[in-house]
Amino acid sequence: MAQNRWWAKVLRVLGIILMGITAAFTIMSGAGTTCVALAAEKFGPNMAPLAPYQWLYIIFVLVTTAIGVMGVRATVLLVKGRSNAYRYAIIALILGILVGGIHMVVSRSLRGKSMPVDAVVYITVLTLIVFLIFRIPAIWRGVNFDKTSRDHTGAVAGGMAMMLGSIAVLTVPLWAAATHTFTPGGTNWADAWHWQLNLLGALFILGGLLFTISPILKKMWGEGVLRQAVLGEEAAAKNV
Repeated sequence: MAQNRWWAKVLRVLGIILMGITAAFTIMSGAGTTCVALAAEKFGPNMAPLAPYQWLYIIFVLVTTAIGVMGVRATVLLVKGRSNAYRYAIIALILGILVGGIHMVVSRSLRGKSMPVDAVVYITVLTLIVFLIFRIPAIWRGVNFDKTSRDHTGAVAGGMAMMLGSIAVLTVPLWAAATHTFTPGGTNWADAWHWQLNLLGALFILGGLLFTISPILKKMWGEGVLRQAVLGEEAAAKNV
């Protein structure tokens, strides 16, 4: 069947990974705007012009975070192959681009810059383009996210997306430092939530590993290997 072709598996994995990473970056963008939304005047003259528009940036925080959560749900639906998975993903991506685009325009008009929101919008645009390409009939017959994959492609892709997302979370203080250090030698505000980011990254890694090996564990359980190890040979024999 078309779903079992190698290229369909590769594209399916690519789509899920891109959606997962986009969702992770969107949530981080929403959470990262919180500090400026609540106290822009404390972050130097570059951010001070945003202070009168605190209400607007609070809206950006809430809406962007909500869209990120939508992206996470879309990723889960894609992994499971639900009938509404593709449509839900497209809606989340379009909303992310619209809200992120407005955020960019507002920030550039007020302070002349809009990074790192730009990067999140660009990633979202890339993911949307890839998903629209998937809709080409010849490709869709193989990829079709609205059907459950008969192999374990979805679980593996979900695990890979979580592990790649953990890398993004754990390295935030490095790649976001340039846009979150407002004076020479000043505080790197991208590292303000140091232990929280490390904990979240560790959970992502653990979750990703569990997702990736879950098909193997299910197979071993079905064959009685794990049942014998967990319940003992006698208990496993009674359950067969």
